[in-house]
Formats: sequence, structure tokens, C-alpha cells
Amino acid sequence: MPKLRPLALVLSLTLVAGLAAHDADAAKKKRAPAKKAAPAATACTDFYSFTNKDWLASNTIVGGSGSVSALSQLYSLAQQQQRDLLNAAMQSPQNNVQKLLGDFWASGLDEAAVERDGANPIAPLLSRIDGIKRAKDIPPSIAALHQVGIPVVFNFSADVDLADLSRHVGYFTQGGTGLTDPAYYTRTDADTRALLGRYNNYVQKILALTGTPADKLAAQAQLVIDLETRIARVSKPESALLDPRANYALVPVATLGKTYKRLQLGDFIKAQGVKDDTVSLANPALFTELDGLINSLKPEQWKAYLRFQVGDAMAQYLSKSFRDADFEFRGRVLRGLTTQPTRQQQVLDAINDAAGPMLGREYVGRYLPAATKSRAETIANEVRDALGRAIDRSTWMAEPTKAEAKAKVAKLKIEIGAPRRDLDYSVQPMGRGSFGGNMLIASTWQHREEMKRIGRGNADRRWDVLPQNPALAYDIAQNRLIVTAAVLQAPVLDQTQDAAAHYGAYGAMVGHELNRSIDRKGSLVNTAGELKTWWTPADVAAWDARTAPLSVQYSGYTYPDLKNVRVNGAQTLDQNVADLAGVELAWDALTTAQPALSETSKQAFFQGWAQLWREQMSADVATRMAATSVHAPGQWRANGPLMNEPAFGEAFSCNAAASGKTAKGKAKPAVSVPMQLKPEQQVSIWR
Repeated sequence: MPKLRPLALVLSLTLVAGLAAHDADAAKKKRAPAKKAAPAATACTDFYSFTNKDWLASNTIVGGSGSVSALSQLYSLAQQQQRDLLNAAMQSPQNNVQKLLGDFWASGLDEAAVERDGANPIAPLLSRIDGIKRAKDIPPSIAALHQVGIPVVFNFSADVDLADLSRHVGYFTQGGTGLTDPAYYTRTDADTRALLGRYNNYVQKILALTGTPADKLAAQAQLVIDLETRIARVSKPESALLDPRANYALVPVATLGKTYKRLQLGDFIKAQGVKDDTVSLANPALFTELDGLINSLKPEQWKAYLRFQVGDAMAQYLSKSFRDADFEFRGRVLRGLTTQPTRQQQVLDAINDAAGPMLGREYVGRYLPAATKSRAETIANEVRDALGRAIDRSTWMAEPTKAEAKAKVAKLKIEIGAPRRDLDYSVQPMGRGSFGGNMLIASTWQHREEMKRIGRGNADRRWDVLPQNPALAYDIAQNRLIVTAAVLQAPVLDQTQDAAAHYGAYGAMVGHELNRSIDRKGSLVNTAGELKTWWTPADVAAWDARTAPLSVQYSGYTYPDLKNVRVNGAQTLDQNVADLAGVELAWDALTTAQPALSETSKQAFFQGWAQLWREQMSADVATRMAATSVHAPGQWRANGPLMNEPAFGEAFSCNAAASGKTAKGKAKPAVSVPMQLKPEQQVSIWR
């Protein structure tokens, strides 16, 4: 069962074609000329379309809906590699972890066995719940469910200590409700009431599948929803959970047992294997209410609630009747899905949820060659050095700010492939007889390892992304660059291409992320790892003045496949700045490492960048992305930075266009946007 961490510290150029107006008499005398096709894109008019012509022609959207991109194809490749790995582990495991994964995979694919297993995997959990007789029996059952990865009543997880980013603490936060937004339980509008009615039906289905007699279903479901409503009433609204500081409050573990005596939180901490002396508990009103509910509600209500929570959490991993009930409500009603994923996809998702680090360990061994890792490390270090040089020549940073930025970049860690510190893979043997049982074994292991993150010096034990999923990210809390094994493939790091293309694609993505270490967001955490702003007001003003023109530039770009819609330059500004910074830093790294670049290699650099952002979107997807995405569409992620980069113009002999005027002095309508802005229009971040 996937865990949620409480803190946030974690894709146009338009060719305009029109028919010239013809007078009425001429139209009568001859047929109207055929519509002229738009001129073919060149490197200097639309580098994105020029570079990606063949891909765009062979990756059209079928059926008029959906989307496809180079990076989504990379994700699909990584998914297939995971399936291939699991198939090999199932047939011929080479080590203990592969044996665990192979058995896990085989048990999930054996649908007949899953059907025979029915609700047996959760029978021991339900039996324990049925054994609750008195109020004091309830907290140990809550703690036991958390231990197997089923958080009930509240959430407890590991996250960074905001007062000391080098360590993790345990966070007690709100949870325990089947509907994640507390407002669903308290709003009185018709739509919300209708949703709550459908949720009631779902609760009854799960209770029936866990053994509740038919004549008691309605009453038991109401008990479940009543308890969840009580929790929701003292939970914070979703908007209040966005600020990490508002959800951080350290309290001594020693006081928990006395403050929340009925809830037995002191014993709960011990049961999770946590030995730290402080935890965060930022909503004492919620836990005071929960403490009171232990005694004020009858054990029968608690038993109904806990039975449902177990069935709900495990429904995706049990027999078809459980899965269908889960999909009808959580898939169809809540997420708007129309079809369930394939069985292979369901099982793969489950393994990633519960045993993701195990799969990641084997993925790295199978799919990350030493030469690829070495190449990735070399380029990342060179881009980091380029950032250091960029700071030195910066004209907008104050000297003290530059010193702090240099120090922070010098301390920045680069982790390639997988986390540097491995986990303890000692796990109870799984076998192939029970997929649901294996899910509980794996989630128990994951919870155990997650709890080990809590304590001093443990903050870097894990990544918040898995090695088998393509990702490249800057971890602001740990001041480190994370590069997963899965991302080090085409089109990001294509070993079959010119070495310069490695810098244009992978290197620029590295630069995009390393820029984060010292940009507006990076300025919130200093070199010592403290939440302390180290930019001066003058630095902020200078940065804003330097980056604001990008908002104007991108707002002038037409959104691909949409009429009368332009890119929202303000909405996408942060990512556009990082894209430009990434290209600048990667170009500096390349030309420093290889001063005598051939023209072919110079061009390969920019081609590598443009190939990253290949995409096709249907109109409905484009409409949604235009309204909500913080990224510009692929055509402009490719072209936008290059229009501001003089080296691109030199590599392809593109000149900035002169302002066009008609014979009568009126401005000419734009037929295309040139790929090289005038020097006075170009924006630079670190150039």
C-alpha cells in the first residue's frame, strides 16, 4: 500500500498559412488556386519540427485522443524492462531478492490461485480485530495494522526534520478516512451527498466481502462512516496541508503515553520500532479527539471501522470481487477511469508499491552498465563545475550571495543509479501460493525499512523516487542530484549518438535541476542545510528582472493543435527559466571539456535537446495542459531556450530576423518565428 509523505520537500511555433483574397470577377473567371502547403520547417524557422520530423510523422494520435511523447515512451520502456526482469526472476532467480520478486510476480499472475485465495490473506488481521473486547484492545490493533503497512485512524511516516534537514523524524498526521478530503464528510451540497451515498454502497460491499452478515451491512456501514466523519471534523482542510511549517511541531516521545493515554501513542511508537526521542505532532486537537473516541465509542463500532479499513486497503490485491468493488468506486467514480489496468500492470504496480526498492536493486544490476553510469557521473560533475563558473561571472548576484552559492554547489552530492546506502533485504519467504499474503509480507518489510529512516544521520538512506522509474531531480533537503538508472537511456542518454548529444539532452537536464540548488527555491535552504534564506532583497529583485522577459516571450507562442490559445508564460515561467539555465550550463560544460568541437558535434548538442521534447497531443489533452501544466508544450521547451542561445544561431547559421515592414510601412504579419532572437531580446540566466 503506497505511503504518503506529509511534506512537500519533494510539453509553438505556428506557421500561419492563408489564401490571398481574390476579387469577385477573377473568382468567376477561374477556379480558386489550391491552398498552399506550409513551408517545410528548417533549423532556423522551427528547430523542433525540423529535428523531429520523422518521429512526428510516425507517432500520430490514433482516435483523436490521448498523447505520446519521447519521455512517455521511455517510461513504457522502463515498465517493459521491469516485466522482463520479473519474468526472468520467476523462471531462474539468481539471488535471494530475485527469488522473492519472482515468487511475488508469479503469485500475482496466477489469477486462479488469487481467486481460490479469496479473503484468506486478510483473515488473520480480521481475526485479531474480531478479538477486540474492550477499549484497551483497540490501540494495539491500530499499531499492528500500521506495522503491516495499513495506516488506520491516523498516518505515521518518516520525513525530514525541518529544524535539522540531515535527519528524519516521525510525523503523526491526519488520515484514517476512506475519502481523502475531509470536506466530503461535512459539505451538504447535492453532489457531495450523492458521492457520500455511493461511498456508503462501497463500504457495504467491502464489509460483506470481509464477512459481515447481510442483515447488518447497512448499520455497520453507517458506523464506519460515522467514525470517519468524526475524524474528518477535526482534520485540517486540504489547503492547510500545503505548508510544511504549519504541519511541523516536535514533541517529546516520553510525553505521548501520558498525553494520549487511551490511544497509547507511546506504545505505538515502540511497536513501530522507532527509538527517536522526538516526533512531530502538529494537530493536537485531532489526537485529543481520537484519544477520547477510544473510550466513547463502543468496541463494535471500532471493529466495523477496522474491518472496512483492512478490506479497503487490500482490495486491489485480493480476488476479483474485491478488485471490482474497488475499481467501481475508487477507479470509476473517484478517478474517472473506464477500464481496469491489465493484470500484469496491476501486479507490477503492486510490486512497485510494496517492494519497489527490491525491484530497483535488481533493475540497476541488470540495466545500468558501468560505462553508462561512469558517463553520467562525468557529465553531471562537469555541469556542476559549469554552474560554479557561472556563479563567478554572475553580474546580478551580490558578492556574499555568490560565496554562499559557490559553497552550496561545492557541497552538492550527485547520486547516480540508486541510493548510495542499501537496505536490509532480509524478508520472510514469500512463495507462490498467496499474492495477497505476499503483499502483506512486502509492505511489512517496507514499513520496517521506512521506520529506519527516523533518527539522526538517516535522512539520505532512501530516495523518494525508485531507480526503475525514469527521474532526474534535485533534492533540496539533502542538497543532492538524484539520477535514476531508468532515465539513463535514449532519448536522455543515448549511447549510439554523438557524444555532444549527451550534453544536449542529459547534460541540459542535469543543468535544469542543478540550477534549482541556487535559484529562488534553492535560496530557501543554505549550505549548512538550514531553512534559512540566503539571498538579499537585491538578489531577488535582480533575478526577477532577469527572468521576467521569459514570461513575455513564452506568452507570445501559440499552443500546438489549439486555435487562439497561447502558452501561459507566467504559469510556465519557473520551468522555462530552468530549461534555459540547463541548456546554458550544459553548453558551457561541453565546450570546456571539448574546446575544439566540430560543426557536426555542435549541431548534435542542440539536436539532443530538441529530441527530448518530442510529443503529440490531442486537442482535449492540449486544452487541459494549456490550462494546468507548469511546463510549456514540447515544441517550445525545445525551441524557446535555443532562441535565446547565440551558440545555436552560430551552429546552424541562423540570423535574428529584422523587423518586417510592408511597402506602406505597416508591420508584416508573422509567417514564422525565427529561431534566433535579436541580441537585445535574448534572455540569459547564467551565460
